[in-house]
Amino acid sequence: MRETDVMVIGGGPAGLSAAAEAASFGCDVTLVESDLALGGQLIKQTHKFFGSKDERAGTRGFKISELLLEELSGYGNVKTYTNCTATGYYPEDGVVTCVRAEDEYFKIKPKKIVMATGAQERLIPFPNNHLPGVYGAGAVQTLMNVYGVKPGDKVLMVGAGNIGLIVSYQLIQAGVQVAGIVEAMDKVGGYWVHAAKVRRLGVPIYLRHTIVEAIGEQYVTGAVIQEIDERFQPQGERKSLDVDIICMAVGLSPTCELLWQAGCEMVFVPELCGYVAQRDRNMRTSHKDIWVAGDAAGIEEASSAMVEGRIAGVSTARALGRGTHE
Repeated sequence: MRETDVMVIGGGPAGLSAAAEAASFGCDVTLVESDLALGGQLIKQTHKFFGSKDERAGTRGFKISELLLEELSGYGNVKTYTNCTATGYYPEDGVVTCVRAEDEYFKIKPKKIVMATGAQERLIPFPNNHLPGVYGAGAVQTLMNVYGVKPGDKVLMVGAGNIGLIVSYQLIQAGVQVAGIVEAMDKVGGYWVHAAKVRRLGVPIYLRHTIVEAIGEQYVTGAVIQEIDERFQPQGERKSLDVDIICMAVGLSPTCELLWQAGCEMVFVPELCGYVAQRDRNMRTSHKDIWVAGDAAGIEEASSAMVEGRIAGVSTARALGRGTHE
């Protein structure tokens, strides 16, 4: 059994911020991350952030990740595990079970926990959506921006929120033709600056449209889109597009399984994109030893995730009696 003052589950912007803040107060911190590297979504974000300078405005996402990792490396009281999944929380004794690299199993008993487990991509049902060539936007970003792999030659983007628009532009930068962006709503959901960049490059945005079918036998060779009415029912003629990638950017849902296991009070908040843990202004949940931060607390942006992580990190330290920096 391994013990620690603060366990941070998730090594994205919220988790890294929480770990650094708790460590700065002298807490022994253990951070576990299921991916092969720390940084979460930041490591695949090549665009510059908006907002204030305090939230890294004007800095590219992957650079922010590097800055957070540099900060974290300055503390000798932080132990990190990558390729390590927190598989369960046991409320009867407060133990978290972990599996690392698929063959190492161990238990951690933390005094306090920050759940920074992030989000999972949503998908929508349509015929043949199981074919190779149907990706989530996060998978496409990982292929291009982390591994340098071009996912295909011609793409249909489904969703005109910020993620759909940004990934469309990144695909174009990688030499992939964007055949179109379909959006079920009657207006673009992302920032206009992102929409303007792809429109200037000649990418059509089909509002009040959706994908109705993927074409192909062994893999995607095309897609069919169609206009929808105010009740989101198909109407009018179908339009076929010659594509080999269908990229889904239709939203995210908070990853909350461990919070449910812990017995935290959960509430459904549409504005936060799903069920989230009830928490106070310090990000403390109804469970006295568990805090939440980042997309696990509700889908927002990395800037918000970092602020929430800082708040959670300070709050856990104070709960342990570490009120001032050592």
